[in-house]
Amino acid sequence: MDGVIVDTEPLHRKAYFEMFHHFGLQVSEDLYNSFTGKATATVCRELVDLFNLKKDPETLIARKRSYFNEFFDNDPDFDLIPGVRKLIENYYQHGITMVVASSASRATINRVFERFGLGKYFSARLSGAELKASKPHPEIFERAAIEAGEPRKDCIVIEDSTNGIKAANAAGIYCVAYKSQHSKDQDYTDAQKVITDFEEIYVRQNGDCEPI
Repeated sequence: MDGVIVDTEPLHRKAYFEMFHHFGLQVSEDLYNSFTGKATATVCRELVDLFNLKKDPETLIARKRSYFNEFFDNDPDFDLIPGVRKLIENYYQHGITMVVASSASRATINRVFERFGLGKYFSARLSGAELKASKPHPEIFERAAIEAGEPRKDCIVIEDSTNGIKAANAAGIYCVAYKSQHSKDQDYTDAQKVITDFEEIYVRQNGDCEPI
Protein backbone atom coordinates (compact mmCIF):
# COMPACT_ATOMS: atom_id res chain seq x y z
CA MET A 1 0.00 0.00 0.00
CA ASP A 2 2.57 2.56 1.10
CA GLY A 3 4.29 4.07 -1.91
CA VAL A 4 2.03 2.27 -4.38
CA ILE A 5 -1.59 3.07 -3.54
CA VAL A 6 -1.20 5.97 -1.18
CA ASP A 7 1.63 8.35 -0.44
CA THR A 8 2.06 7.78 3.28
CA GLU A 9 5.84 7.50 3.03
CA PRO A 10 6.42 11.22 3.77
CA LEU A 11 4.09 10.91 6.77
CA HIS A 12 5.93 7.83 8.03
CA ARG A 13 9.25 9.57 7.52
CA LYS A 14 8.17 12.60 9.56
CA ALA A 15 6.76 10.34 12.27
CA TYR A 16 9.86 8.15 12.43
CA PHE A 17 12.27 11.08 12.66
CA GLU A 18 10.14 12.76 15.33
CA MET A 19 10.31 9.48 17.24
CA PHE A 20 14.08 9.18 16.69
CA HIS A 21 14.53 12.72 18.02
CA HIS A 22 12.30 12.02 21.03
CA PHE A 23 14.44 9.04 22.05
CA GLY A 24 17.76 10.63 21.07
CA LEU A 25 18.50 8.16 18.26
CA GLN A 26 20.98 9.16 15.55
CA VAL A 27 19.55 7.32 12.53
CA SER A 28 21.39 7.84 9.23
CA GLU A 29 19.65 8.08 5.87
CA ASP A 30 21.14 4.73 4.86
CA LEU A 31 19.81 3.05 7.98
CA TYR A 32 16.39 4.65 7.56
CA ASN A 33 16.18 3.59 3.90
CA SER A 34 16.92 0.00 4.94
CA PHE A 35 13.63 0.03 6.87
CA THR A 36 11.50 0.59 3.76
CA GLY A 37 8.86 -2.12 3.39
CA LYS A 38 9.26 -3.37 6.97
CA ALA A 39 6.52 -3.26 9.60
CA THR A 40 6.85 -0.64 12.34
CA ALA A 41 7.11 -3.34 15.01
CA THR A 42 10.04 -4.94 13.15
CA VAL A 43 11.80 -1.58 12.75
CA CYS A 44 11.38 -0.74 16.44
CA ARG A 45 12.72 -4.11 17.55
CA GLU A 46 15.77 -3.56 15.35
CA LEU A 47 16.28 -0.08 16.83
CA VAL A 48 16.12 -1.39 20.39
CA ASP A 49 18.77 -4.00 19.57
CA LEU A 50 20.96 -1.69 17.49
CA PHE A 51 21.06 1.15 20.03
CA ASN A 52 20.91 -1.09 23.14
CA LEU A 53 17.87 0.82 24.38
CA LYS A 54 16.40 0.34 27.82
CA LYS A 55 12.95 1.00 26.31
CA ASP A 56 10.86 -1.86 25.00
CA PRO A 57 9.83 -1.84 21.29
CA GLU A 58 6.17 -1.19 22.17
CA THR A 59 7.11 2.20 23.65
CA LEU A 60 8.79 3.23 20.39
CA ILE A 61 5.89 1.87 18.34
CA ALA A 62 3.33 3.86 20.34
CA ARG A 63 5.30 7.09 20.04
CA LYS A 64 5.84 6.69 16.29
CA ARG A 65 2.15 5.87 15.65
CA SER A 66 1.06 8.87 17.71
CA TYR A 67 3.11 11.17 15.47
CA PHE A 68 1.86 9.36 12.35
CA ASN A 69 -1.80 9.78 13.34
CA GLU A 70 -1.25 13.50 13.86
CA PHE A 71 0.28 13.88 10.39
CA PHE A 72 -2.35 11.61 8.78
CA ASP A 73 -5.16 13.87 10.00
CA ASN A 74 -3.49 17.22 9.35
CA ASP A 75 -1.08 17.02 6.39
CA PRO A 76 -2.73 18.86 3.43
CA ASP A 77 -0.56 17.05 0.86
CA PHE A 78 -1.69 13.55 1.84
CA ASP A 79 -3.35 11.89 -1.18
CA LEU A 80 -3.44 8.80 -3.38
CA ILE A 81 -0.49 8.17 -5.68
CA PRO A 82 -1.25 9.87 -9.03
CA GLY A 83 -2.94 7.45 -11.44
CA VAL A 84 -3.49 4.60 -9.00
CA ARG A 85 -7.26 5.06 -8.68
CA LYS A 86 -7.61 4.63 -12.45
CA LEU A 87 -5.49 1.46 -12.28
CA ILE A 88 -7.63 0.06 -9.45
CA GLU A 89 -10.81 0.88 -11.35
CA ASN A 90 -9.37 -0.69 -14.51
CA TYR A 91 -8.60 -3.97 -12.72
CA TYR A 92 -11.96 -3.95 -10.94
CA GLN A 93 -13.86 -3.47 -14.21
CA HIS A 94 -12.00 -6.43 -15.74
CA GLY A 95 -12.69 -8.75 -12.81
CA ILE A 96 -9.13 -8.81 -11.45
CA THR A 97 -9.06 -9.89 -7.79
CA MET A 98 -7.09 -7.39 -5.71
CA VAL A 99 -5.61 -7.87 -2.25
CA VAL A 100 -3.72 -5.28 -0.23
CA ALA A 101 -0.66 -6.85 1.41
CA SER A 102 0.99 -4.06 3.38
CA SER A 103 3.53 -3.71 6.15
CA ALA A 104 1.28 -1.00 7.60
CA SER A 105 -0.87 -1.71 10.64
CA ARG A 106 -4.45 -2.79 10.02
CA ALA A 107 -5.66 0.45 11.62
CA THR A 108 -3.67 2.48 9.07
CA ILE A 109 -4.88 0.33 6.17
CA ASN A 110 -8.49 0.74 7.28
CA ARG A 111 -8.12 4.50 7.72
CA VAL A 112 -6.71 4.85 4.21
CA PHE A 113 -9.51 2.71 2.77
CA GLU A 114 -12.14 4.77 4.54
CA ARG A 115 -10.66 8.14 3.63
CA PHE A 116 -10.33 7.33 -0.08
CA GLY A 117 -13.30 4.97 -0.56
CA LEU A 118 -11.29 1.91 -1.63
CA GLY A 119 -13.16 -0.82 0.25
CA LYS A 120 -15.31 -2.15 -2.59
CA TYR A 121 -12.35 -2.81 -4.87
CA PHE A 122 -10.38 -5.23 -2.68
CA SER A 123 -11.30 -8.73 -1.61
CA ALA A 124 -8.93 -8.78 1.39
CA ARG A 125 -6.55 -6.64 3.43
CA LEU A 126 -3.42 -8.14 4.98
CA SER A 127 -1.26 -6.35 7.54
CA GLY A 128 2.34 -7.43 7.99
CA ALA A 129 2.10 -6.19 11.57
CA GLU A 130 -0.12 -9.21 12.32
CA LEU A 131 2.17 -11.82 10.78
CA LYS A 132 5.11 -13.73 12.23
CA ALA A 133 7.62 -12.42 9.69
CA SER A 134 8.05 -9.08 7.92
CA LYS A 135 9.15 -8.40 4.34
CA PRO A 136 11.52 -9.53 2.82
CA HIS A 137 10.03 -12.77 4.18
CA PRO A 138 7.44 -14.04 1.65
CA GLU A 139 4.68 -14.85 4.18
CA ILE A 140 2.49 -11.84 3.41
CA PHE A 141 2.42 -12.51 -0.34
CA GLU A 142 1.93 -16.23 0.14
CA ARG A 143 -1.14 -15.42 2.22
CA ALA A 144 -2.32 -12.83 -0.30
CA ALA A 145 -2.38 -15.46 -3.04
CA ILE A 146 -4.42 -17.73 -0.76
CA GLU A 147 -6.85 -14.87 -0.04
CA ALA A 148 -7.16 -14.23 -3.78
CA GLY A 149 -7.91 -17.89 -4.38
CA GLU A 150 -5.31 -18.10 -7.14
CA PRO A 151 -2.09 -20.07 -7.64
CA ARG A 152 0.96 -17.87 -7.22
CA LYS A 153 1.95 -18.38 -10.87
CA ASP A 154 -1.21 -16.48 -11.85
CA CYS A 155 -0.61 -13.53 -9.49
CA ILE A 156 1.42 -10.34 -9.71
CA VAL A 157 2.74 -8.15 -6.92
CA ILE A 158 3.11 -4.40 -7.40
CA GLU A 159 5.87 -3.11 -5.11
CA ASP A 160 8.04 -0.05 -4.63
CA SER A 161 10.58 -1.34 -2.10
CA THR A 162 13.62 -3.59 -2.17
CA ASN A 163 12.26 -5.66 0.70
CA GLY A 164 8.89 -6.04 -1.01
CA ILE A 165 10.49 -7.17 -4.27
CA LYS A 166 12.57 -9.72 -2.38
CA ALA A 167 9.43 -10.97 -0.63
CA ALA A 168 7.58 -11.35 -3.95
CA ASN A 169 10.49 -13.26 -5.48
CA ALA A 170 10.76 -15.51 -2.43
CA ALA A 171 7.04 -16.25 -2.79
CA GLY A 172 7.52 -17.14 -6.47
CA ILE A 173 5.23 -14.34 -7.68
CA TYR A 174 5.83 -12.09 -10.70
CA CYS A 175 6.82 -8.65 -9.40
CA VAL A 176 6.19 -5.27 -11.00
CA ALA A 177 8.29 -2.55 -9.41
CA TYR A 178 6.73 0.91 -9.35
CA LYS A 179 9.57 3.41 -9.44
CA SER A 180 8.23 6.63 -7.99
CA GLN A 181 9.62 9.87 -6.64
CA HIS A 182 8.56 8.76 -3.17
CA SER A 183 10.72 5.61 -3.10
CA LYS A 184 14.32 6.60 -2.47
CA ASP A 185 17.41 4.40 -2.82
CA GLN A 186 15.49 1.19 -3.57
CA ASP A 187 16.88 -1.63 -5.73
CA TYR A 188 14.58 -2.77 -8.53
CA THR A 189 17.08 -5.18 -10.10
CA ASP A 190 15.19 -8.33 -9.12
CA ALA A 191 11.77 -7.14 -10.32
CA GLN A 192 10.48 -8.79 -13.48
CA LYS A 193 9.20 -5.43 -14.77
CA VAL A 194 9.85 -1.82 -13.75
CA ILE A 195 7.28 0.92 -14.44
CA THR A 196 7.03 4.65 -13.79
CA ASP A 197 3.37 5.03 -14.85
CA PHE A 198 0.47 2.76 -13.91
CA GLU A 199 -0.92 2.97 -17.44
CA GLU A 200 1.90 0.60 -18.41
CA ILE A 201 0.09 -2.26 -16.66
CA TYR A 202 -3.55 -1.54 -17.54
CA VAL A 203 -5.68 -4.45 -18.65
CA ARG A 204 -6.68 -3.63 -22.24
CA GLN A 205 -10.08 -4.18 -23.83
CA ASN A 206 -9.20 -7.65 -25.04
CA GLY A 207 -8.58 -8.72 -21.44
CA ASP A 208 -4.80 -8.94 -21.79
CA CYS A 209 -2.38 -7.09 -19.59
CA GLU A 210 -0.24 -6.37 -22.64
CA PRO A 211 3.02 -5.03 -21.15
CA ILE A 212 3.34 -8.05 -18.82
